[in-house]
Parts: sequence; C-alpha cells; structure tokens
Amino acid sequence: MIVDERIVAYIHSLETDDSEELMKIEKEAREHYVPIVKKETKELLKILVLMKQPAKILEVGTAVGYSSLYMNQYQPNGGTITTIERNAKRIEKAKENFQLFGKEDVITLLEGDAMEILKHLNDKYDMIFVDASKGQYIHFLDELLRMIPIGGILVSDNVLQDGDVVKSRYAIERRNRTIHKRMREYLYQITHMKEFETVVLPLGDGVTVSIRVA
Repeated sequence: MIVDERIVAYIHSLETDDSEELMKIEKEAREHYVPIVKKETKELLKILVLMKQPAKILEVGTAVGYSSLYMNQYQPNGGTITTIERNAKRIEKAKENFQLFGKEDVITLLEGDAMEILKHLNDKYDMIFVDASKGQYIHFLDELLRMIPIGGILVSDNVLQDGDVVKSRYAIERRNRTIHKRMREYLYQITHMKEFETVVLPLGDGVTVSIRVA
C-alpha cells in the first residue's frame, strides 16, 4: 500500500454505494483475488468519465468486466466501450456480467493478446484505460498514442506497483525485475512525451492520467 491505511479506510467510508448487482460483482471478484480496480481508482474513473463524457472508451484488461460496467454508467447516452482480455475464465465471467446488465450491444469484448489486437484497431477513443500486464505498458504505448485524439485521456493503473517501483532493482525479486524495469521506463517516457501532459497519482497502486496535447 502506498498511502496510509487509515486514510484509505476513511476515504472508503465516505463512498456511496453502487447498484446491488455491481456491488455483488465487486465483492465476488475481490473474494476470489481477481485483479479489478481498487476502490480509490474506481472513484477516479468515475470523475474522469463524468468530466470528459467520452462517447468511446477503450479498456485494455477486462478481467470480469467490472470496470467496464462501472465506467459505462457515467458515459453519455449512446456511449460504447471496447475492452480486451485474454484469460479464458475471465472472458467467460465478463460475458456473463455484460449479459446480466444487458450491455452486450454497448460493451464489445475482444478476446486475445492485447498487443496483437491493438495493432489492428483503427478507431479513435476519447478515453483509454490500461489495466493489464504491467510489463507490457511500455509496448502498448505507440499503439495507444495513435488512437487518442487531441484532448483524449489515457489512464494507466498499477504504475507504482504498490510502491515497489521506487525500490532498487536489487531489492526486487529476480522474477519481477523485468516488470520493474519496464514500468520505470514507461513512467519516464509517458511523463516526458511532448504528446502528453501527465500526472502520476499515489492512489490505489498508482495511476497516471495523461491528456493528449499534441
């Protein structure tokens, strides 16, 4: 955790409840350790969607569809989401959840490797939310950039890796060093690109919010 636990608990106590169906999906996911967005990140997404009112959202990393369903609540009428997932069990559950909410025509689930799928997407998206394999963010960036128009928003989750990103690579388990290196590269690149203005927020496991400016 990168923020004092007491502060996080207090912030959670102020949150309003979601619909019963959405709360059930969230509860089930957390109980089974499915990597869905943390509560603080969820609230940030809500505010960003309400501010930007994105007609088209692209999400990289569907999991069980929780964040897609959550964001869609705050999109303007007619708003759509395209979301990508490769885990077969999560795909199955996400489809069930989209059907439960009657959102099959609004939320399009693309199945397979995100990098391969991104190469073949040609639409522009008002907002892109990345919540996938952290070691791949740096590889996604060029593909995401070409799909974001001026004024569009790119949100990247888990960028501080629960605080691990600030540690020396030698303090990181050997198996995680490649991910650690790539995330540091991603953070440096996205905060120094002329195309984006980016803020890094110590919220949840760390979030970047980038606005396309050039």
